[in-house]
Amino acid sequence: MDSSIYRQIGTCITMKALILVGGFGTRLRPLTLSIPKPLVEFANKPMILHQALKAVGVTEVVLAINYQPEVMLNFLKEFEAKLGITISCSQETEPLGTAGPLGLARDKLIDGSGEPFFVLNSDVISEYPFKEMIEFHKAHGGEVSIVVTKVDEPSKYGVMVMEETTGKVDKFVEKLKLFVGNKINAGIYLLNPSVLDRIELRPTSIEKEIFPKIAAEKKLYAIVLPGFWMDIGQPKDYIAGLRLYLDSLRKKSSTKLATGHHIVGNVLVHESAKIGEGCLIGPDVVVGPGCVVEAGVRLSCCTVMRGVRIKKHACISSSIIGWHSTVGQWARVENMTILGEDVHVCDEIYGNGGVILPHKEIKSSILKPEIVM
Repeated sequence: MDSSIYRQIGTCITMKALILVGGFGTRLRPLTLSIPKPLVEFANKPMILHQALKAVGVTEVVLAINYQPEVMLNFLKEFEAKLGITISCSQETEPLGTAGPLGLARDKLIDGSGEPFFVLNSDVISEYPFKEMIEFHKAHGGEVSIVVTKVDEPSKYGVMVMEETTGKVDKFVEKLKLFVGNKINAGIYLLNPSVLDRIELRPTSIEKEIFPKIAAEKKLYAIVLPGFWMDIGQPKDYIAGLRLYLDSLRKKSSTKLATGHHIVGNVLVHESAKIGEGCLIGPDVVVGPGCVVEAGVRLSCCTVMRGVRIKKHACISSSIIGWHSTVGQWARVENMTILGEDVHVCDEIYGNGGVILPHKEIKSSILKPEIVM
Protein backbone atom coordinates (compact mmCIF):
# COMPACT_ATOMS: atom_id res chain seq x y z
CA MET A 1 0.00 0.00 0.00
CA ASP A 2 1.18 3.54 -0.77
CA SER A 3 2.81 5.03 2.35
CA SER A 4 2.24 8.65 1.37
CA ILE A 5 2.17 10.99 4.32
CA TYR A 6 0.34 13.76 2.52
CA ARG A 7 -1.46 11.99 -0.32
CA GLN A 8 -5.03 11.03 0.44
CA ILE A 9 -6.54 7.63 -0.38
CA GLY A 10 -10.22 8.36 0.07
CA THR A 11 -10.07 10.06 3.46
CA CYS A 12 -7.10 8.10 4.86
CA ILE A 13 -3.50 9.28 4.91
CA THR A 14 -1.19 6.27 4.92
CA MET A 15 2.37 5.89 6.20
CA LYS A 16 4.94 3.34 7.29
CA ALA A 17 6.90 3.01 10.52
CA LEU A 18 9.93 1.01 11.63
CA ILE A 19 10.22 0.04 15.29
CA LEU A 20 13.69 -0.81 16.61
CA VAL A 21 13.04 -3.86 18.77
CA GLY A 22 16.60 -5.17 19.08
CA GLY A 23 17.73 -8.23 20.96
CA PHE A 24 17.44 -10.16 24.18
CA GLY A 25 16.15 -7.46 26.52
CA THR A 26 18.79 -8.33 29.12
CA ARG A 27 18.22 -5.13 31.11
CA LEU A 28 14.64 -6.17 31.85
CA ARG A 29 15.35 -9.74 32.92
CA PRO A 30 13.86 -11.88 34.40
CA LEU A 31 10.67 -10.70 32.63
CA THR A 32 12.26 -11.07 29.19
CA LEU A 33 13.15 -14.69 29.90
CA SER A 34 9.44 -15.43 29.33
CA ILE A 35 8.51 -13.16 26.42
CA PRO A 36 10.27 -10.64 24.13
CA LYS A 37 10.70 -7.22 25.73
CA PRO A 38 8.22 -5.29 23.52
CA LEU A 39 5.49 -7.71 24.60
CA VAL A 40 6.07 -7.10 28.33
CA GLU A 41 3.03 -5.26 29.66
CA PHE A 42 3.35 -1.64 30.71
CA ALA A 43 0.18 -0.31 32.37
CA ASN A 44 -1.67 -3.50 31.31
CA LYS A 45 -0.78 -3.16 27.64
CA PRO A 46 2.27 -4.55 25.79
CA MET A 47 4.93 -1.85 25.42
CA ILE A 48 4.79 -1.97 21.65
CA LEU A 49 1.03 -1.25 21.56
CA HIS A 50 1.41 2.09 23.36
CA GLN A 51 2.60 3.64 20.12
CA ALA A 52 -0.75 4.72 18.67
CA LEU A 53 0.44 4.93 15.08
CA LYS A 54 -2.88 4.10 13.43
CA ALA A 55 -4.35 7.43 14.51
CA VAL A 56 -1.95 9.34 12.23
CA GLY A 57 -2.41 7.05 9.25
CA VAL A 58 0.30 4.42 9.68
CA THR A 59 -0.89 1.27 7.91
CA GLU A 60 2.35 -0.72 7.80
CA VAL A 61 4.78 -1.40 10.65
CA VAL A 62 8.16 -3.11 10.25
CA LEU A 63 9.77 -4.59 13.39
CA ALA A 64 13.59 -4.57 13.29
CA ILE A 65 14.40 -7.57 15.45
CA ASN A 66 17.12 -10.14 16.07
CA TYR A 67 15.49 -12.31 18.72
CA GLN A 68 12.37 -14.53 18.66
CA PRO A 69 10.67 -12.96 15.60
CA GLU A 70 8.19 -15.84 15.37
CA VAL A 71 6.99 -15.24 18.95
CA MET A 72 6.54 -11.55 18.22
CA LEU A 73 4.69 -12.09 14.95
CA ASN A 74 2.40 -14.79 16.35
CA PHE A 75 1.39 -12.43 19.14
CA LEU A 76 0.93 -9.40 16.92
CA LYS A 77 -1.04 -11.12 14.16
CA GLU A 78 -4.18 -10.95 16.29
CA PHE A 79 -3.72 -7.19 16.52
CA GLU A 80 -3.34 -6.67 12.77
CA ALA A 81 -7.07 -6.92 12.13
CA LYS A 82 -8.00 -4.98 15.30
CA LEU A 83 -5.61 -2.14 14.55
CA GLY A 84 -5.90 -2.19 10.77
CA ILE A 85 -2.11 -2.29 10.48
CA THR A 86 0.08 -4.71 8.53
CA ILE A 87 2.99 -5.96 10.68
CA SER A 88 6.14 -7.59 9.33
CA CYS A 89 9.61 -8.40 10.68
CA SER A 90 13.04 -7.50 9.37
CA GLN A 91 15.38 -9.95 11.10
CA GLU A 92 19.03 -9.21 11.76
CA THR A 93 21.43 -12.14 11.76
CA GLU A 94 23.92 -9.96 13.66
CA PRO A 95 23.30 -6.81 15.73
CA LEU A 96 23.34 -3.82 13.37
CA GLY A 97 23.09 -0.94 15.84
CA THR A 98 20.45 1.75 15.40
CA ALA A 99 21.05 2.59 11.71
CA GLY A 100 21.94 -0.77 10.17
CA PRO A 101 18.39 -2.14 10.66
CA LEU A 102 17.05 0.69 8.46
CA GLY A 103 19.38 -0.37 5.67
CA LEU A 104 18.31 -3.99 6.12
CA ALA A 105 14.62 -3.03 5.93
CA ARG A 106 15.10 -0.68 2.98
CA ASP A 107 12.89 -2.68 0.58
CA LYS A 108 10.06 -2.74 3.12
CA LEU A 109 10.25 1.02 3.74
CA ILE A 110 10.62 2.37 0.21
CA ASP A 111 7.64 2.16 -2.10
CA GLY A 112 8.41 4.86 -4.65
CA SER A 113 6.21 7.54 -3.10
CA GLY A 114 9.21 9.47 -1.76
CA GLU A 115 7.36 10.21 1.47
CA PRO A 116 8.83 10.00 5.00
CA PHE A 117 8.45 7.21 7.55
CA PHE A 118 8.61 7.01 11.34
CA VAL A 119 11.43 5.29 13.24
CA LEU A 120 10.76 4.49 16.92
CA ASN A 121 12.55 2.78 19.79
CA SER A 122 10.41 0.10 21.41
CA ASP A 123 11.78 0.92 24.91
CA VAL A 124 10.45 4.47 24.93
CA ILE A 125 7.15 5.46 26.51
CA SER A 126 5.89 9.02 26.02
CA GLU A 127 3.07 11.20 24.83
CA TYR A 128 3.91 10.57 21.18
CA PRO A 129 3.54 13.81 19.14
CA PHE A 130 3.07 12.06 15.80
CA LYS A 131 0.59 14.53 14.32
CA GLU A 132 2.73 17.52 15.33
CA MET A 133 5.81 15.81 13.87
CA ILE A 134 4.13 15.36 10.49
CA GLU A 135 3.14 19.03 10.34
CA PHE A 136 6.59 20.14 11.54
CA HIS A 137 8.39 17.94 9.01
CA LYS A 138 6.29 19.21 6.13
CA ALA A 139 6.88 22.83 7.18
CA HIS A 140 10.68 22.80 7.55
CA GLY A 141 11.43 20.81 4.39
CA GLY A 142 14.52 19.12 5.81
CA GLU A 143 15.56 15.48 5.64
CA VAL A 144 15.04 14.44 9.28
CA SER A 145 12.73 15.44 12.13
CA ILE A 146 13.71 14.23 15.59
CA VAL A 147 11.88 14.56 18.90
CA VAL A 148 13.94 15.91 21.79
CA THR A 149 13.08 16.02 25.46
CA LYS A 150 14.43 18.25 28.21
CA VAL A 151 16.28 16.58 31.08
CA ASP A 152 17.56 17.83 34.44
CA GLU A 153 20.97 16.15 34.15
CA PRO A 154 22.14 16.46 30.53
CA SER A 155 25.70 15.39 31.46
CA LYS A 156 24.55 11.74 31.39
CA TYR A 157 23.45 12.02 27.77
CA GLY A 158 24.48 13.34 24.41
CA VAL A 159 22.60 16.59 23.78
CA MET A 160 21.56 18.55 20.72
CA VAL A 161 22.34 22.22 20.20
CA MET A 162 19.50 23.72 18.17
CA GLU A 163 17.97 27.02 17.07
CA GLU A 164 15.03 27.68 19.37
CA THR A 165 12.87 29.40 16.75
CA THR A 166 13.27 27.03 13.78
CA GLY A 167 14.29 23.78 15.50
CA LYS A 168 17.31 23.44 13.17
CA VAL A 169 19.96 21.28 14.87
CA ASP A 170 23.46 22.78 14.78
CA LYS A 171 25.39 19.92 16.34
CA PHE A 172 25.39 16.87 18.57
CA VAL A 173 27.51 16.91 21.73
CA GLU A 174 28.30 13.56 23.39
CA LYS A 175 28.57 13.32 27.21
CA LEU A 176 28.80 16.95 28.28
CA LYS A 177 31.69 18.39 30.23
CA LEU A 178 30.49 21.99 29.85
CA PHE A 179 26.81 22.90 29.70
CA VAL A 180 25.68 23.60 26.13
CA GLY A 181 22.03 22.53 26.40
CA ASN A 182 19.54 20.20 28.07
CA LYS A 183 17.68 18.68 25.11
CA ILE A 184 18.36 15.02 24.41
CA ASN A 185 17.33 12.63 21.67
CA ALA A 186 14.00 10.99 22.59
CA GLY A 187 14.34 8.14 20.07
CA ILE A 188 11.38 9.20 17.88
CA TYR A 189 12.20 10.16 14.27
CA LEU A 190 10.54 11.04 10.97
CA LEU A 191 12.92 10.40 8.05
CA ASN A 192 12.86 11.03 4.34
CA PRO A 193 13.72 7.92 2.28
CA SER A 194 16.92 9.69 1.13
CA VAL A 195 18.38 8.99 4.60
CA LEU A 196 18.53 5.30 3.63
CA ASP A 197 21.07 6.17 0.93
CA ARG A 198 23.43 7.29 3.70
CA ILE A 199 23.28 3.95 5.57
CA GLU A 200 25.55 1.01 4.80
CA LEU A 201 24.46 -2.52 5.69
CA ARG A 202 26.79 -2.90 8.68
CA PRO A 203 26.63 -2.15 12.41
CA THR A 204 26.03 1.61 12.46
CA SER A 205 24.80 4.18 14.99
CA ILE A 206 22.23 6.56 13.56
CA GLU A 207 22.83 8.98 16.44
CA LYS A 208 26.65 9.07 16.21
CA GLU A 209 27.33 8.43 12.51
CA ILE A 210 24.32 9.47 10.44
CA PHE A 211 22.54 12.33 12.21
CA PRO A 212 25.67 14.49 12.84
CA LYS A 213 26.41 14.49 9.09
CA ILE A 214 22.83 15.49 8.27
CA ALA A 215 22.97 18.22 10.94
CA ALA A 216 26.20 19.53 9.38
CA GLU A 217 24.30 19.89 6.10
CA LYS A 218 21.54 21.85 7.94
CA LYS A 219 18.92 19.24 7.07
CA LEU A 220 18.09 17.97 10.57
CA TYR A 221 15.38 19.59 12.69
CA ALA A 222 14.17 18.91 16.23
CA ILE A 223 10.81 19.37 17.89
CA VAL A 224 10.59 19.55 21.70
CA LEU A 225 8.35 16.94 23.32
CA PRO A 226 5.75 18.72 25.46
CA GLY A 227 4.78 15.78 27.67
CA PHE A 228 6.56 13.03 29.62
CA TRP A 229 9.27 10.70 28.29
CA MET A 230 11.06 7.66 29.71
CA ASP A 231 13.21 4.83 28.42
CA ILE A 232 11.63 1.93 30.32
CA GLY A 233 14.13 -0.73 29.29
CA GLN A 234 15.29 -1.44 32.84
CA PRO A 235 13.31 -2.02 36.07
CA LYS A 236 13.94 1.26 37.94
CA ASP A 237 13.08 3.26 34.81
CA TYR A 238 10.03 1.06 34.18
CA ILE A 239 8.72 2.01 37.65
CA ALA A 240 9.61 5.69 37.12
CA GLY A 241 7.90 5.62 33.71
CA LEU A 242 4.80 4.11 35.29
CA ARG A 243 4.52 7.10 37.62
CA LEU A 244 4.83 9.52 34.68
CA TYR A 245 2.32 7.60 32.57
CA LEU A 246 -0.28 7.39 35.36
CA ASP A 247 0.22 11.09 36.10
CA SER A 248 -0.48 11.87 32.43
CA LEU A 249 -3.74 9.88 32.70
CA ARG A 250 -4.66 11.98 35.74
CA LYS A 251 -3.99 15.21 33.85
CA LYS A 252 -6.30 14.01 31.07
CA SER A 253 -9.00 13.16 33.66
CA SER A 254 -8.94 9.58 32.40
CA THR A 255 -11.77 7.30 33.49
CA LYS A 256 -9.30 4.39 33.42
CA LEU A 257 -7.92 5.34 36.85
CA ALA A 258 -9.33 3.50 39.85
CA THR A 259 -11.33 5.28 42.54
CA GLY A 260 -12.49 4.36 46.02
CA HIS A 261 -11.65 4.71 49.70
CA HIS A 262 -8.88 2.10 49.36
CA ILE A 263 -7.14 3.94 46.48
CA VAL A 264 -4.32 6.45 47.10
CA GLY A 265 -3.10 8.58 44.17
CA ASN A 266 -2.93 7.21 40.63
CA VAL A 267 -3.84 3.52 40.31
CA LEU A 268 -4.84 1.33 37.35
CA VAL A 269 -6.77 -1.87 38.17
CA HIS A 270 -7.89 -4.25 35.43
CA GLU A 271 -11.64 -4.88 35.46
CA SER A 272 -11.10 -8.63 35.98
CA ALA A 273 -8.88 -8.18 39.07
CA LYS A 274 -10.31 -8.75 42.56
CA ILE A 275 -9.34 -6.48 45.47
CA GLY A 276 -10.05 -7.67 49.03
CA GLU A 277 -11.32 -5.80 52.09
CA GLY A 278 -9.08 -3.39 53.98
CA CYS A 279 -6.47 -2.99 51.24
CA LEU A 280 -4.56 0.21 50.56
CA ILE A 281 -3.53 0.52 46.91
CA GLY A 282 -1.31 3.31 45.57
CA PRO A 283 0.17 5.59 44.62
CA ASP A 284 1.52 4.58 41.20
CA VAL A 285 0.26 1.01 41.07
CA VAL A 286 -0.94 -1.17 38.20
CA VAL A 287 -2.87 -4.38 38.88
CA GLY A 288 -3.20 -6.71 35.89
CA PRO A 289 -5.99 -8.96 34.58
CA GLY A 290 -7.07 -11.92 36.68
CA CYS A 291 -5.10 -10.81 39.74
CA VAL A 292 -6.37 -11.57 43.24
CA VAL A 293 -5.35 -9.15 45.98
CA GLU A 294 -6.51 -10.54 49.31
CA ALA A 295 -7.58 -8.60 52.42
CA GLY A 296 -5.29 -6.11 54.12
CA VAL A 297 -2.69 -5.90 51.36
CA ARG A 298 -0.58 -2.74 50.88
CA LEU A 299 0.67 -1.91 47.35
CA SER A 300 2.66 1.16 46.28
CA CYS A 301 4.86 2.07 43.29
CA CYS A 302 4.60 -1.37 41.74
CA THR A 303 3.22 -3.44 38.89
CA VAL A 304 1.35 -6.68 39.56
CA MET A 305 1.07 -8.59 36.30
CA ARG A 306 -1.57 -10.93 34.92
CA GLY A 307 -2.72 -13.83 37.11
CA VAL A 308 -0.82 -12.87 40.28
CA ARG A 309 -2.15 -13.65 43.77
CA ILE A 310 -1.14 -11.41 46.68
CA LYS A 311 -2.12 -13.07 49.95
CA LYS A 312 -3.45 -11.42 53.10
CA HIS A 313 -1.52 -8.54 54.67
CA ALA A 314 1.39 -8.70 52.24
CA CYS A 315 3.18 -5.42 51.47
CA ILE A 316 4.76 -4.64 48.09
CA SER A 317 6.54 -1.44 47.07
CA SER A 318 8.89 -0.34 44.26
CA SER A 319 8.79 -3.79 42.66
CA ILE A 320 7.51 -5.75 39.65
CA ILE A 321 5.60 -8.99 40.27
CA GLY A 322 5.72 -11.23 37.18
CA TRP A 323 2.88 -13.22 35.66
CA HIS A 324 1.13 -15.93 37.71
CA SER A 325 3.34 -15.40 40.75
CA THR A 326 2.24 -15.59 44.38
CA VAL A 327 3.28 -13.42 47.33
CA GLY A 328 2.53 -15.08 50.67
CA GLN A 329 0.73 -13.78 53.76
CA TRP A 330 2.57 -11.05 55.71
CA ALA A 331 5.40 -11.12 53.16
CA ARG A 332 7.20 -7.85 52.41
CA VAL A 333 8.65 -7.23 48.93
CA GLU A 334 10.43 -3.94 48.24
CA ASN A 335 13.50 -2.08 46.95
CA MET A 336 13.17 -2.96 43.24
CA THR A 337 12.52 -6.66 43.69
CA ILE A 338 11.65 -8.25 40.35
CA LEU A 339 9.81 -11.58 40.30
CA GLY A 340 9.90 -13.49 37.03
CA GLU A 341 6.99 -15.58 35.80
CA ASP A 342 5.50 -18.16 38.20
CA VAL A 343 7.58 -17.25 41.28
CA HIS A 344 6.16 -18.17 44.68
CA VAL A 345 7.20 -16.16 47.73
CA CYS A 346 6.29 -18.03 50.92
CA ASP A 347 4.51 -16.53 53.93
CA GLU A 348 6.35 -13.94 56.07
CA ILE A 349 9.31 -13.67 53.68
CA TYR A 350 11.22 -10.40 53.24
CA GLY A 351 12.47 -9.55 49.75
CA ASN A 352 14.93 -6.65 49.63
CA GLY A 353 15.87 -6.06 46.01
CA GLY A 354 16.14 -9.60 44.70
CA VAL A 355 15.88 -10.53 41.03
CA ILE A 356 14.12 -13.89 40.96
CA LEU A 357 14.21 -16.02 37.83
CA PRO A 358 11.01 -17.77 36.66
CA HIS A 359 9.48 -20.84 38.32
CA LYS A 360 11.21 -20.45 41.70
CA GLU A 361 9.93 -20.85 45.24
CA ILE A 362 11.39 -18.43 47.79
CA LYS A 363 11.45 -20.03 51.24
CA SER A 364 13.97 -17.76 52.96
CA SER A 365 14.30 -13.98 53.09
CA ILE A 366 16.47 -12.00 50.70
CA LEU A 367 18.17 -9.47 52.95
CA LYS A 368 20.22 -7.67 50.29
CA PRO A 369 19.84 -7.38 46.51
CA GLU A 370 20.86 -10.58 44.73
CA ILE A 371 19.95 -12.73 41.75
CA VAL A 372 18.14 -15.95 42.62
CA MET A 373 18.78 -18.55 39.91
